[in-house]
Amino acid sequence: MDKILVNVFVPVLNADYDIFLPPTSRLSTVLELVKKAVTELSDGIFIANRDTSLCYRADGGILNINLTVSEAGLSNGTRLMLI
Repeated sequence: MDKILVNVFVPVLNADYDIFLPPTSRLSTVLELVKKAVTELSDGIFIANRDTSLCYRADGGILNINLTVSEAGLSNGTRLMLI
């Protein structure tokens, strides 16, 4: 299965991370995995809560977590934010 490479910017850290996403995974699952990964990569500086969301970096539109990665139209190079 091919993976999609996206860039996730975390404003509170002023850092971004390149993350591979499986195209058939639900964004609800992806969000949980991204939150855990960013928490680990930031050595615990980033602490997610239940309001943490993934959105498009260009316009701030929040991703629908009920869709899969491919249904949401994410592709290689998509720029997201974790807020």
